[in-house]
Amino acid sequence: MKYVFGPVNSRRLGISQGIDLVPPKICNFNCIYCEIGATTTLTCTRKEYIPLPDLLAEIDTVLADRQLLNHLDVFTITASGEPTLHSGIGQVIRYLKKKADKPVVVLTNGSLLYLPEVRQDLLAADIVIPSLDSAREESYRRINRPAACSPLAELIEGIITFRREFSGKLWLEILLARQINDSPEDIAALIAAVQKIRPDKVQLNTVARPPLESFAKPLSQTELEAVARQLPGEVEILVDFTTREREKFRNLSEDEIIEMLKRRPCTSTDVSEALNLDPDSTQSILQQLAASGRIIETIHHDKRYYQTSR
Repeated sequence: MKYVFGPVNSRRLGISQGIDLVPPKICNFNCIYCEIGATTTLTCTRKEYIPLPDLLAEIDTVLADRQLLNHLDVFTITASGEPTLHSGIGQVIRYLKKKADKPVVVLTNGSLLYLPEVRQDLLAADIVIPSLDSAREESYRRINRPAACSPLAELIEGIITFRREFSGKLWLEILLARQINDSPEDIAALIAAVQKIRPDKVQLNTVARPPLESFAKPLSQTELEAVARQLPGEVEILVDFTTREREKFRNLSEDEIIEMLKRRPCTSTDVSEALNLDPDSTQSILQQLAASGRIIETIHHDKRYYQTSR
């Protein structure tokens, strides 16, 4: 399938069936830490980037597999760019809610939530996770490199307004990169913004995987913990996958591993835990794929990652 991927064992959502709404790499950001390459189409234009009938047909294939459905924890709407750029995102959410008794999660950069129609589209979701990497204009432009049509003030106000209207859970993700958006002034501005947004939870992250730009460097665990203590409300530091004991419920092909690696670089452990595979077999498959040239190996902070060529 082209647009539905997984399921994967998500470190924060459990067993997640992914739904990719936008082809690579259509986005209104060109983040320095992006794991899937540079934005090729920088735009704020909403339209049906992937035909809605094709998306729903692939979703129907998943819904018809009762064994698979029984093992899923959530459906996660994401994209190889920004999912709210797809004008049919609301229809996809409502279709999932009508057809399956599973929570629907939306991962978004939050930049289009100032639009009433986007907020309306997302109201049917159960969990929405927007990002706010900086509440200062200079740092926002350094880390997210947004299109001119994505001003920071509208981004923050859009999240605040959506929080008031939304009856589900709102988790705010913040990613910090060393000497980019982690200064005392940056943290103070983020604290003020979080106080206004009042999310159910803040998820604090850093550059954990090979980034688009080599100058995007991670903060240490100690530094993240220091920031977490300053932020108001519940704060969760996002770290490596937590191993979950799950039975293996489906066979996996090499192509499915490659589909996972198209969306972000992974270690062998990431792949085996996300897809419920034997670790030794996973390592062997990855080595074979690398030897054949179908994937490439990179070293990032002393860890070996596998990814497709950009």
